[in-house]
Amino acid sequence: MKRVELSQGPIHYRDVGEGPVLLFVHGLLVNGRLWEPVLERLSKTHRCIAPDWPIGAHSEPMKEDADLSSFGLARLIADFIAALDLRDVTLVGNDSGGALSQFTVTRHPERISKLVLTTCDAFEVFPPLMFRYLVWVAKLPDAVMGVLAKSMDLVPAFRRLPMAYGDLTKKRLDDGLIAAWAKPALDARIRRDTSKFLRSIDPQQLIEAADKLKDFAGPIHLIWTPEDTYFPVSLAHRLQEKLPNAKLDLIENAQVFVALDQPDRLAELLAH
Repeated sequence: MKRVELSQGPIHYRDVGEGPVLLFVHGLLVNGRLWEPVLERLSKTHRCIAPDWPIGAHSEPMKEDADLSSFGLARLIADFIAALDLRDVTLVGNDSGGALSQFTVTRHPERISKLVLTTCDAFEVFPPLMFRYLVWVAKLPDAVMGVLAKSMDLVPAFRRLPMAYGDLTKKRLDDGLIAAWAKPALDARIRRDTSKFLRSIDPQQLIEAADKLKDFAGPIHLIWTPEDTYFPVSLAHRLQEKLPNAKLDLIENAQVFVALDQPDRLAELLAH
C-alpha cells in the first residue's frame, strides 16, 4: 500500500504493474481489495491502481472539512490522478463507484481517455432500493450509524444479510474480507466521511450525468452482470441507447462484485 496526501486528506492505494493505466473506483462500504483478483491478472500488462476511496471502508479519516459529496469525490478522484501525474487513464467503476466515475468524466475529464462501467448505479438507481436505508440513516444522529456498525462487528451473521454484503456476489465472500470492510465504520471519523457522501446522493444529478456522457471524448465500455437484481441490465441498455458508440459486454454467473465472481473474464475485457 502506498499513500498520497491530497488537500482533502490521505488516500491509501495499491499500485502494481507497468503499462497503460487502469484506475479503479470501488463502491460504498468496500475498499480497493475488491479489485485484487483482477489486479493480479492485469499487472503484467497494465499499471493497475486501486485506491481505498473515503466512502466507508477506508483506514484513515479525511480532513474534517473535506468535501466528500458526490461532486466533491469526483474532484478528489481528479486530484488523485493529478497528484500521481497520471495520463491517458482508463477509469473503471463498480457499484456506487460507477456513479462517481460518471461524475468524474463529465466534470473532470482532462486526463481520462476511457470510461469502463461495471454493474453500477445509473440514472435514477442511486442507490438501489435495498440500500436506500443508508441514505436515511446518514441524516440521523451518528449514534444510529454507530449502532449499525457495532452490530455488524459483534454479530458477523448480520454482514451476510441482503441489506449488507450478503447478495453482492455469487461466490461466498471471504469472512475476513467482509470483516475488514465493516471494521473501519467503528471509527466515528470514518462514519463522518461516509455520511457526507450518503447525504449528498441525488439521483437527479446522476440522470444529468448520463445526459452529459455523450460529450466525453473517449470510448465507453459497459460491462454488466445480467443476473444481478440491484442494478438490472436494463440500465446498461438504456445507457447504450443514449450513447450509441458505447460497447456493451455481459458477464454471466456474477452479481454486483464481478471482479470477485468472474475475475478472469473481467480482466480479459479490460485488457482490450
